[in-house]
Amino acid sequence: MASDQPASTMRSLERAFDVLDVLTRGPVPMRLSEIARRAGLHIATTQRILTVLEGRGYAEKSELGYRVGLAPLFPAHSYLTNNPLSSAAAPVLQELATATGLTSSLFVRSGHDRVVISRVPGARVLRYQLPIGERLPLHAGAGKVLAADMDEADLDDLLTATGTITRVTGEVITHERLRDELARIRREGYTVSVNERAIGVTSVSAAVNDATGRAVAAATVTGLSEEVPEERFAPLVAEVQRAADAITRRLA
Repeated sequence: MASDQPASTMRSLERAFDVLDVLTRGPVPMRLSEIARRAGLHIATTQRILTVLEGRGYAEKSELGYRVGLAPLFPAHSYLTNNPLSSAAAPVLQELATATGLTSSLFVRSGHDRVVISRVPGARVLRYQLPIGERLPLHAGAGKVLAADMDEADLDDLLTATGTITRVTGEVITHERLRDELARIRREGYTVSVNERAIGVTSVSAAVNDATGRAVAAATVTGLSEEVPEERFAPLVAEVQRAADAITRRLA
């Protein structure tokens, strides 16, 4: 019995994280049955886990259902405070935003997603909000810089999980076309994205590398497309690549 307990404890812990992951991905409060379905668990098991998470502050219950609680903010704050990437990027992103007049950001990969961990607003407000910690896809925008560094097995998994890729304009991107684009990004270290995730928005992104040359983050500037005409692409690519290199050096 004693030898089975560690395995059982680990399974319980994994299930708790599965439920918490479902909550973090939900844009609105969710009912118990929906959480159980998304987590692939029985309703009774899900209810027990939610009770524990609620008691610890990781989940909250309202008339509309369950949502993430306050407690995850504390480890998130610790991560942003202690993570060397955030510290290295902060002054560089400030300089980049000042030099370009555009919003500068730093993204890191988390599984099949990318997450913004640092951001400095530009001179003009974007048409959408992007809070620190929000998940975004790897197959668009700055995410492609990170996807370009994935090995073939991970990339296959990503494409399988993603399915059909449709830009906000309605344009469908085949997996073959995306693979070709990622190969180009891998060679050149940057990407320019226009109308991929939001209409009228353009971004320029470059890879931040670690000591081994692997992409650990993507430095990005984003602005309204009217601020970023095609003639600005080349100068912005140079600015963003310099910023990405500066963050890389600060990580050394």
